[in-house]
Amino acid sequence: MAAAAAKSANPRQGLRRSKRNAAAAITTENGNRAAATTTTTSNNHGPAKSRFRSFRVRLYSTLVLVGSFIGIIYAGHVPLMFMIFAIQTVMVKELFALARVAQQERKLLGFRAQQWGFFLIAALYVYVRFIKKNLMVEVTSSAKLASVLGLLLKRHTVICFSLYTAGFVSFVLTLRKGMYTYQFGQYAWTHMILLVVFLPSSFFVSNIFDGIIWFLLPCALVIINDIAAYLAGFFFGRTPLIKLSPKKTWEGFIGGFLGTVVSSWYLAAWMSTSVWLTCPRTDLSIWKPMECSTPPGTFQPKDITVFTALADEFHAVFLAMFASIIAPFGGFFASGFKRGFDIKDFGDSIPGHGGMTDRMDCQVVMAAFSYIYYHTYVERNVLSMGAVLATAMKLAPPEQLQLLEHLANSLVGQQVLPEGLGLAIGEFVNGGAVGAVLDNGGAQAEL
Repeated sequence: MAAAAAKSANPRQGLRRSKRNAAAAITTENGNRAAATTTTTSNNHGPAKSRFRSFRVRLYSTLVLVGSFIGIIYAGHVPLMFMIFAIQTVMVKELFALARVAQQERKLLGFRAQQWGFFLIAALYVYVRFIKKNLMVEVTSSAKLASVLGLLLKRHTVICFSLYTAGFVSFVLTLRKGMYTYQFGQYAWTHMILLVVFLPSSFFVSNIFDGIIWFLLPCALVIINDIAAYLAGFFFGRTPLIKLSPKKTWEGFIGGFLGTVVSSWYLAAWMSTSVWLTCPRTDLSIWKPMECSTPPGTFQPKDITVFTALADEFHAVFLAMFASIIAPFGGFFASGFKRGFDIKDFGDSIPGHGGMTDRMDCQVVMAAFSYIYYHTYVERNVLSMGAVLATAMKLAPPEQLQLLEHLANSLVGQQVLPEGLGLAIGEFVNGGAVGAVLDNGGAQAEL
């Protein structure tokens, strides 16, 4: 009976014990959940910090690049030319590295130097050809410079061909048994880089000296198209555009086109107000004020039926159409190239952005088009002093002296040159004492 009484008195205690056990179980479960949540949060802190660090590096490098670019534009045409050469050098370095097989190159001493030699020869030929008129102005400003560099400029093409021939012979002499396929593959790779990447991007050098705007405007349009296409694709993108770039959409492509075309009109109008951006540079001076006091005729307002516009604004629209429709295929080409090599970026030259080639793929295509467009539809057939000097340098010394005499007579007739000085020049050219000089000059010209 005592046992029965004990059992009848214990139900409350049993109920309390059950509640305590349930509370302990809940507390344990909550503790486990909190621990799991803490673990998950700590695991998520790593990727979040990594993404923030990557964004910060990308932002800082972008600010440095933009600031440096603006400073170089303000410095002028020659610093911009050297900037393009530096960009090309980095791009070529990245592309050379893609096909490098270190184990085989250790057996070929100097092989990498041959590749860089071909690059420097191509740079010498292309750059001097684009700025030859400007070089003529600088060289002829001093008799000493003219005597040293005049012949080099006159024989520039022959010199470059001779250097290339020397490189070609050197390549053939360094062929090694068992490595023919690799060496010829590298030879073809080098020339493909020069033809597909270096040569088209070099057209920007010519554009710069025709007016910085013909370099800056095409570059800006490619960047604007990239941003506009990204925003349109981010908010409205639904339909895939091309398999090479799965994130690209038709909506982004069309949005980029519309945004770039509209922006080009106002961007061209703003740039056209600057003499520094629109006037061509006829020499190689730095910081020197431009020779023209007002922008050229292309940048002057013209009445067109019911509104007034600049010819440059219409040119900008055509450039924008190319930057939106064709130039992106330079990026698609690069994407396919990277997929073929199974790489994400061409390099890590720009912190947070990848390689220089990743940023310049569309610009290379745009450089070639802007050069062709300018010289087809924009360039005026106006001779510059550099062009006249470049032509005069092709004459033999006796003909150059005769040109001097005729030019002196013309200047005397315009009352620009004193008559006495014109007569002195004529006597010098036609005097008997000059005959030996002319004969000697003719003999040198024939050699």
